[in-house]
Amino acid sequence: MIIKPRVRGFVCLTAHPEGCAKHVEEQIQVIKKSGPVSGGPKNVLIIGASTGYGLSSRIAAAFGSGASTLGIFFERPPMNDGTASAGWYNTAAFETAAHKEGLYARSLNGDAFSDELKEKTIDAIKNEMGPIDLVVYSLASPRRTDPVDGETYRSTLKPIGRSFTANNLDTDRKLVTPITIEPATEEEIQSTVKVMGGEDWERWMEQLESAGLLAEGCHSVAYDYVGPEVTWPVYHNGTIGQAKKHIRDTAQRIDAMLKIKRGSAFISVNKAVVTQASSAIPVVPLYISILFKIMKKADLHEDCIQQIDRLFRTMMYNGSALRFDDEGRVRLDDWEMRPEIQKDVLELWDQVTTETIDSLTDFDGYQENFMRLFGFGLEGVDYDADMDPNVPIPGLIE
Repeated sequence: MIIKPRVRGFVCLTAHPEGCAKHVEEQIQVIKKSGPVSGGPKNVLIIGASTGYGLSSRIAAAFGSGASTLGIFFERPPMNDGTASAGWYNTAAFETAAHKEGLYARSLNGDAFSDELKEKTIDAIKNEMGPIDLVVYSLASPRRTDPVDGETYRSTLKPIGRSFTANNLDTDRKLVTPITIEPATEEEIQSTVKVMGGEDWERWMEQLESAGLLAEGCHSVAYDYVGPEVTWPVYHNGTIGQAKKHIRDTAQRIDAMLKIKRGSAFISVNKAVVTQASSAIPVVPLYISILFKIMKKADLHEDCIQQIDRLFRTMMYNGSALRFDDEGRVRLDDWEMRPEIQKDVLELWDQVTTETIDSLTDFDGYQENFMRLFGFGLEGVDYDADMDPNVPIPGLIE
């Protein structure tokens, strides 16, 4: 079939297997170009491994440190002559590349929130890997069924306490218009915390520890975002911010558990990048479009893979040490949050309109990054060629 992008809102309904493979290969080359990471992890579990920061973490661990990796995700396989999701093709490409270099790389596709998948994961680690020395928690989901009470909770992206009005970028129609978001109810706040907070991360760590599968010196990291004050009402101080506060509190409890093993757990606050998750957050696509223009001009722009490479290479391993802010977080967003960068962003914020978006922002760069998430717009890929969408994941555990 000829695979073309079909975009609806902040999601592309199709994905290109060859384009996704090219995108993964580009990330692998970023890591290889920087050379090996000494003292890096050897057995890595990535929960949320198929896209964004989770995928980049898997690539960095495997091709920077030669790590064995087990990836957990929930992706759509190809079926009825339709394409798989991008994460499916990303994983197929990653595992194919890893296996060519003799690296262990296997995956489980299913509900990471369920105890059933946790049990399958534990069995795979026991039978094929051995104790884990790095657990990456990079899960993003709109809903979660709690294995304890059986209830399904749904997350919302809303402010708390009062409505919020700000300019918003409709990326489909390339329009900048005001948007008003009504405040969340208490039930919506608590549901968002249940989905996006630290409860599931802690449950993973407790079950791995009970099974004796956390190695001496094991580290665990979850990813966070803070951003500038212009986005705080809907993000940092909104429902998602409450979930992130919960995950930060959770990190302290996991850290105390891992300290006994001479390990640690921490939150890495990363910079704003285009991911499937960030594309869904009101106001954020407009901010990212402005930010990209400013950071590229300052030669400070990083995508997911550069961020994770910097985390592994200059903070976690290679004889380096983690540096924490006053709230105990690692700040990979330090370049984004430089005062001169934020000053330039704020100067443009109120000037951007539908008419000025091309001159004042890097909207084209935003759109290019968005399409690349789904395997489109990569050089060297023939998008008019007939493609077989039925690409298997070579290390998938059924």
